[in-house]
Amino acid sequence: MASALRSAILRHIRVPATQALAANGSRLTAVRLMSSHDDHITKDEVINRVLDVVKCFPKVDPSKVSPEVHFEKDLGLDSLDTVEIVMALEEEFKLEIPDKEAVRIESCEHAIEYIYNHPMSS
Repeated sequence: MASALRSAILRHIRVPATQALAANGSRLTAVRLMSSHDDHITKDEVINRVLDVVKCFPKVDPSKVSPEVHFEKDLGLDSLDTVEIVMALEEEFKLEIPDKEAVRIESCEHAIEYIYNHPMSS
């Protein structure tokens, strides 16, 4: 948990790094800015990967899967199936979804929005 938090923080900050160089008795200072490269995934990538995870679920007819599909109403999945899909999404995007948030993910649309807005998704 601590390493995940550390990497999340370091990904979004700029750190000035200075180093003193001695050349002929004079002191030179070089400043290097470590830019925060925003490597957050695009919404299209999130959509495609979420849909792929749902399509690969054994009880799902892949032809019925769309970004708006509801797991129970449209795909006929039960709550345990939904939990399994959320777990597969956690594995796919390398993140942990707290139980309080996981119970709110009832559709591809909810999953896409949650994952896209999560700072640790990759």
